[in-house]
Amino acid sequence: MDERQLRVLRELGELGSVTAVAEALMVTPSAVSQQLRLLQRSVRVPLTEREGRRLVLTPAGRALAAAAIDVETALARARHAVEEFLDQPDGVVSVAAFHSAAAGLWPRLVRGLAFPGAPRIALADEDVSQEDFPPLAHDYDIVLGHRLDHSPAWPKTVSATPLLHEPLDIALPVGHPLTDKARLTPHDVADQPWITVHDGFPLMATVEAVAAAADRRLHIAHRINEFAVVSEVVAAGGGIALMPRWTARPHPAVVLRPLSGVHARRHVDALHRPEHAARKAVRIVLAELLRAAAAVSGDGPETAPGTAGRP
Repeated sequence: MDERQLRVLRELGELGSVTAVAEALMVTPSAVSQQLRLLQRSVRVPLTEREGRRLVLTPAGRALAAAAIDVETALARARHAVEEFLDQPDGVVSVAAFHSAAAGLWPRLVRGLAFPGAPRIALADEDVSQEDFPPLAHDYDIVLGHRLDHSPAWPKTVSATPLLHEPLDIALPVGHPLTDKARLTPHDVADQPWITVHDGFPLMATVEAVAAAADRRLHIAHRINEFAVVSEVVAAGGGIALMPRWTARPHPAVVLRPLSGVHARRHVDALHRPEHAARKAVRIVLAELLRAAAAVSGDGPETAPGTAGRP
């Protein structure tokens, strides 16, 4: 039995005829009869009987119709609870991100949501390969993932809010001969020792594209995923690296130079299951992430603490 069937039974007991029930529910009499037949299949005793030309409830039918009132009341309370949950602006919103996006966006997100009644965010770092970002949307309300220009789009199991289309630059130590050039080509950097991410992580495909464009195998000296550590190794003269232009923390002993000749950009997107965006709190956090991304990239103003998300 389901809610529709119980409601039809209740209305029949109160209105007294199939025709009256059909008019009240704005359906056809045959639809009412079908719902009654489906309900009867789930009950071992008759729920209705003929009284002249009228269809009326049996004692068992009247008992079930009375119980249907309680069912409809409980469902109404449940719907109201869900509506209150969806409209609650200060609920908890869990946000996961890979390290450089977290470093670049989270401080602005925290400051932007520092006002009474703002959503309460629960932050977690997740440094995974590209294909592992969408499954994280099962565990978090919002997941910040990144992919390269030429990589596959995110699957349709998640919704994606674009945050950044971020250039990837070559990181060099201060005083390196290549810092004299305004832009670098794959041939310029092919003979250098490289610091790269581990295999399977998005930026590795751009490193491979550099090797292909220069038509030579690169010397990979170190594999480090955390850009803060990469910056320290670059500054110490341990090699060159690809570095995101906006989200990686600047280092005083590291210089960034644009790379020409290959697609050297990445998409940073906020992934979430479509149903999560039904919550007002999640929508507020997504809007603040967009403001934070605009500020990071220079396309928007810095958000003053405690002002984001206000009506």
